[in-house]
Amino acid sequence: MSAHASMDAARIAGLAQAGADVRVEVVAQTGSTNADLLARAPGLAGPLLLVAEHQTAGRGRAGRSWLSEPGNSLTFSLAWRIDGGPARLTGLPLAIGTALAETLARLGQPVALKWPNDVLKDGDKLAGILVETTAAPDGATWAVIGVGLNLVMPDELEARIGRPVAAMPWLARMDRDALLAALLDGLAGALRAFERGGFAAFSARWNGLHAYQGRPVAILDRGAVLHEGLAAGVDDAGRLLLDTDAGRIAIVAGDVSLRPRET
Repeated sequence: MSAHASMDAARIAGLAQAGADVRVEVVAQTGSTNADLLARAPGLAGPLLLVAEHQTAGRGRAGRSWLSEPGNSLTFSLAWRIDGGPARLTGLPLAIGTALAETLARLGQPVALKWPNDVLKDGDKLAGILVETTAAPDGATWAVIGVGLNLVMPDELEARIGRPVAAMPWLARMDRDALLAALLDGLAGALRAFERGGFAAFSARWNGLHAYQGRPVAILDRGAVLHEGLAAGVDDAGRLLLDTDAGRIAIVAGDVSLRPRET
């Protein structure tokens, strides 16, 4: 376990600028920050960032688990109310990925994006995003945005995960409160832009960060190959554009996943 000071909710909130109106809470340990905020969201008065020093039952897409260790990663969720029903949230995970990547680049750590919601460093997964929703009493939708970001990756944890994963030791040396404030600012700014213009405001930025642009990929559903072709970026709805032998198709995220193919 890395030795570092516990995070301070008041200090994170005080360092935030774009996210200055977001309430911040830090807990030593919880099962899942997303599950906690989904349960609390209908009663919230405004946006809330919940940070866990250690998360014991982190969740990823399609029911997968997210493994982490105290001190070696950042695990947090942000509850944000968006007017309208869940259809208003089309493309939100990709907008969040764009915001995370742009924030990390500002901190001197360039990364790439994998459709639909992974942040990659040197081809390996650095961070994952899980967006879940629940209805607000007034007909709006609460988006609960969960992020797991690897800072340090011990060999033993990587062995448990079972595939190569990335880490950012340089970020691990940063002041944790300042790092979280920077990430909160990036997310809050992105969410306001998303509320105004939807994913269309992000599609070109996402495509500029696309790890597999123009490269051969396969789209898998539970391990079975559904489509193969050249990845051509995303459209304004966040659908993956795939150039296949039969022409260009658009793929909705759902539970499918993307894998690079050897040329």
